[in-house]
Amino acid sequence: MATGKISKGVIKDIIIVGIGVFAIWIGLQAFYGTENPFFVVSSGSMVPELEVYDVLVVQGNTPFLGFWSLPWYESFEEVKVGDVIVFNRPSGHDRVIVHRVTSIIDDDPFTIRTKGDANPASIPGTDFPITDEEYIGQVVYVIPQVGAITQILRPPVNYVIIAIIIGIMIFKQIAKSKKEKEFHVDDSLNSEEDTANQSSSKLDDLDEVPKDNAYTNFEAKENENKDESKSEAKENENKDESKSEKNNNSKDFIEKKD
Repeated sequence: MATGKISKGVIKDIIIVGIGVFAIWIGLQAFYGTENPFFVVSSGSMVPELEVYDVLVVQGNTPFLGFWSLPWYESFEEVKVGDVIVFNRPSGHDRVIVHRVTSIIDDDPFTIRTKGDANPASIPGTDFPITDEEYIGQVVYVIPQVGAITQILRPPVNYVIIAIIIGIMIFKQIAKSKKEKEFHVDDSLNSEEDTANQSSSKLDDLDEVPKDNAYTNFEAKENENKDESKSEAKENENKDESKSEKNNNSKDFIEKKD
């Protein structure tokens, strides 16, 4: 029974955490208008503007699940010279690049050229031509050096951390079940002690109840009557003793006379 309860509790916690993470991720995708709002800088092509392991928060323009778009979404045609953008490499789409827009090559279709701040020139097939097909989004926030965590959490370290988290959850469930059992035992013992204390306190309260005046007067009268009857009985005993003494004296006198 305990194992079943523990496993159910762990599964419940994992489901809650999973649903929470999924809901947050969907909300971020909808808010920033891109499938992935976060990117980590992996090269020094944008130094000193962007350092390796900086985390980029990217604002895209993709309507959430294709149904609606938010008012702050900016279309690719609104990109200006000087903006830092994230895009797929034009030749092959095999890499994600973050570079600065240097010029607009064409208006129909809208095509731009980019360049890394640390690079001497734009690289064909990497920096241009960039169209709406390659565009992911514009960099709106930079979180310095947080991306180093992603390097630490590479396999197998991430699996070890997941195992530790699950182990902690199981330990918490076991500790919780033990505490509940101890609580039930202590509660039953305390209830028995409380019942005994209540009964003794009730008896003490009965002793402390003030006596009624009529009852006390009646009790006093009864005691007086008892005292009077005792004194009468004593007087009668004294009379009987005196009579017996007189009789004895008279007998002695008669015997002497004879």
